[in-house]
Amino acid sequence: QGPILAAAGARVTVFDNSTRQLGQDQMVAERDGLELRTVLGDMRDLSAFGDATFDVVFHPVSNLFVPDLSAVWRECFRVLRPGGTLLVGFLNPDAYLFDHEALDERDELIVVHKLPYSDVTHYSAEERAAKFGADAALEYSHTLTDQIGGQLAAGFVLTGFAEAPHQSNASAQYMSNYFATLAVKPG
Repeated sequence: QGPILAAAGARVTVFDNSTRQLGQDQMVAERDGLELRTVLGDMRDLSAFGDATFDVVFHPVSNLFVPDLSAVWRECFRVLRPGGTLLVGFLNPDAYLFDHEALDERDELIVVHKLPYSDVTHYSAEERAAKFGADAALEYSHTLTDQIGGQLAAGFVLTGFAEAPHQSNASAQYMSNYFATLAVKPG
């Protein structure tokens, strides 16, 4: 998303814990002549940035890579200027109920997991490698209290909410898999 926002005229800083992802963003920016800054780090620690540094924090579906969201919301609040906007996308926690293989390979909805979900506790290291790949990132589901309530607890005011189905997933006929919030840091 970083290069797209830069192409639209925004001054963009891409913050990610994946050097590979940052390299992709930098490659696209260089290829297309876009100005873009990349910073490696953990979303729970934005100490690379001062207080009230940004007008907008765009946080796409990435919460699933951290076990606890409270630090994420506190840090987003800290780095936003008063009146700044937080745009967040996240997975419906119910999406984690289903057997991944049955859903992806056969479009079958088979409930096998308890929520909140963590593939750390559900699978051994060997099972994780077999199901998701040896280098796959760990995933965690979060309750709506952690997702939405956490933003409110950090001080944000929610001003918008939307949901959408997963376009290529059998669960789409029964539920929305993606949620998005629009929140503002009070000025």
